Amino acid sequence: MKKFVLAGAALILALACSEKPEEKPMYTLFVGTYTDGDSEGIYTYTFDTNTGELSNQKLAAKLTNPSYLAISEDKSNLYAVQETDDFDSLGGAVTAFRLNKDLLELQNSMGTQGAHPCHVSLSGDGLLAAANYTGGNVSIFSLNDDGSLAENPQVIDHKPLDSVKTSHAHMAQFNIDGLMVTDLGLDAVKRYRKEEGKFVPAEQNSIPFEDGAGPRHFTFGNDGRLLYVINELNSTISVFERVENANYQEVQVVPTLAPDFDGESFCADLHLSPDGKFLYGSNRGENTIVIFAVDRTSGKLELVGRESVRGDWPRNFSMDPTGEFLLVANKKTSNIVVFKRDKENGTLTFLNETEHPSPVCLVFLD
Repeated sequence: MKKFVLAGAALILALACSEKPEEKPMYTLFVGTYTDGDSEGIYTYTFDTNTGELSNQKLAAKLTNPSYLAISEDKSNLYAVQETDDFDSLGGAVTAFRLNKDLLELQNSMGTQGAHPCHVSLSGDGLLAAANYTGGNVSIFSLNDDGSLAENPQVIDHKPLDSVKTSHAHMAQFNIDGLMVTDLGLDAVKRYRKEEGKFVPAEQNSIPFEDGAGPRHFTFGNDGRLLYVINELNSTISVFERVENANYQEVQVVPTLAPDFDGESFCADLHLSPDGKFLYGSNRGENTIVIFAVDRTSGKLELVGRESVRGDWPRNFSMDPTGEFLLVANKKTSNIVVFKRDKENGTLTFLNETEHPSPVCLVFLD
């Protein structure tokens, strides 16, 4: 009888164990900030994909205005702009860190030769680009074998390109053709190709936008065939298709604001979902994330809806590596808000929020 009791208990225990939900991974979230208030630099959190909660806040590095961050493909280095105009006599800086799990070891900082760098990106083959907003130029650094910044960057100056408009380079991103730069002041995306180790104007050097659009950030969809650009000043998203001769042709422009919104609002960031089915954009002023469904064939956008960010001034947002959560950095209300993302419908459901001083950039280490 005793053997039957023990066997029954073992069976119950085995069934209980088999029904236990599988533990999902934990990820490190890096937070870039403005340091003109209570923030001291770059912070880390642990993000739990079982619950959608942030915990274990740490100051990873003291740095002035690390407003944009980028992590290398091999996870060995993290790079941050210093969005200032007084790092040296020419403007702001970019800083390289050695990355060991969630620990940052300072390698070096280099002046970007332009004021207020606001974006940094990596080529994947030893180059880094920093867009200098007030400086109106782009700095392209070579990286040393350890990931640190080499001296003497190439500087592409947009200021001479227009005698009327003021250049404001806002994002520089490497792609299959070379380098693309959004210039909010010139209402254009500038394109460069690599020739004999330097970047020179491409055949289609400039993708034009409506006057006053203010192109800010961009992303690619459908294996690079589609280009999506979010426009800060007129609150729209422009869709371009890559056509013959590697040129881009505009196919659609959609508004990001609700028709009944009455007030000032400025777009900031945009991201495609990992499966490419949905495009999200942030509205600072309306304080929403706008959601579009992406047509799998044409790449055109269809409005799904908008979700309040539960805060003020959503400068940047990020999806976690699983694609199940979307996190928003609200600069003015100093909070990071976590949403659960419906992968089938694209909609967002508020989960929780965490107080954090002046967050402006969220980057996951996966």
